Amino acid sequence: MSEQSEQQSVIKVRKALALLGARGEVRALDDSARTAKEAADALGIEVGQIASSLIFLGDGVPVLVIASGGHRVDTLQLAAILEVSEITKASADQVRKATGFAIGGVAPVGYPHPMRTIVDIALSRFDEVWAAGGHPHYVFPTSYDELLRITAGEAAEIGA
Repeated sequence: MSEQSEQQSVIKVRKALALLGARGEVRALDDSARTAKEAADALGIEVGQIASSLIFLGDGVPVLVIASGGHRVDTLQLAAILEVSEITKASADQVRKATGFAIGGVAPVGYPHPMRTIVDIALSRFDEVWAAGGHPHYVFPTSYDELLRITAGEAAEIGA
C-alpha cells in the first residue's frame, strides 16, 4: 500500500469516527498490528481486547464480524445467527471491494456501503477495546457498547 493510500484510509476512518461521534482517536503504532497478537503486544493489552474486523460471505453476501482477538469464529454458529446456508471467509479482493480496506487494516467503520454486522459479546468483558484504523499500523480505542452503536451491530456469541 502506498503512503498516499495509507493516509487516505486512515483519514477515511478518522472522518467516519468523527461523524459517528466516537470517542477514540486513531493513532499510529511503531510496529505492524496486522494480527490481533501483534496489536495486543504493541499496545500492551490482552489479545481479547482486540476487536478484529473480519469479512465473511453469508450465501455470497458480505458480512462484517467484529471478533475478540482471543476468539476463532465458529462458521457454523455464524451461519445459524445469519440464517444462511453457507459461510465462507472473504478473499483479499472481496474484503477490499466490500470495505475499501486491505486485510490487516480493516476498520469497523468507513465502508462504501453498509453491511450487516455481528459483534462478539466476548468484547463486552473489557472496558476498552482496540480496533484497526484503516491500516496495519493504525488503531483506535473504543468500547463494546460504542462498537455496537457505530456499526449498528448485533451482539452474538460467535466463537471460542
